[in-house]
Amino acid sequence: MAKFFANLSLVLIAGVALAVLIMVFPNSGYSDAAGAGDLARSVLQWLHVFFGITWIGLLYYFNFVQAPTMPTIPAELKPGVSKYIAPKALFYFRWGAAFTVLTGLLLAWSYGEGKEALTLEPSARLIGIGMYLALIMAFNVWVIIWPNQKKALGIVPADDAAKAKAAATAGMASRLNVLLSIPMLLAMTNAH
Repeated sequence: MAKFFANLSLVLIAGVALAVLIMVFPNSGYSDAAGAGDLARSVLQWLHVFFGITWIGLLYYFNFVQAPTMPTIPAELKPGVSKYIAPKALFYFRWGAAFTVLTGLLLAWSYGEGKEALTLEPSARLIGIGMYLALIMAFNVWVIIWPNQKKALGIVPADDAAKAKAAATAGMASRLNVLLSIPMLLAMTNAH
């Protein structure tokens, strides 16, 4: 059993298989769930939530755990975070952002409210607000946070002053994303 749980790929496959079993098992309650009649939309919603949890979970990890803890870590241990943990976490962070936005836009169109949401029409204003906040946040991830983190972490060459400036810029953009995530989550969870 320990060998199974030590293998992340097997755990993920088993999790997906269990979810599929719930979808097809009679009397699981799934067939009564909203949107269950449209398998494509249901899977899209599921993926949107999965990617969103990945993205926002890592945003909160960086801001609530990693950033506040780094000053207390002994200097000789910091490379373990900056060279191994942070780059891997940033990979899932930025791709979680991209796939959350992509699946969210596809969902809005599948519900027939993409145009209404993006034009903030009353019938889809709340989801539209959430979408715009998510788009701003994803922009921050890809255009501000990631390029600056590459400098700060030494993934691309930069002198110490440039690294410090890049870390500060990435930190501010990340904190802006924390701020925006709170109303974004309100809009996303209450729109339907």
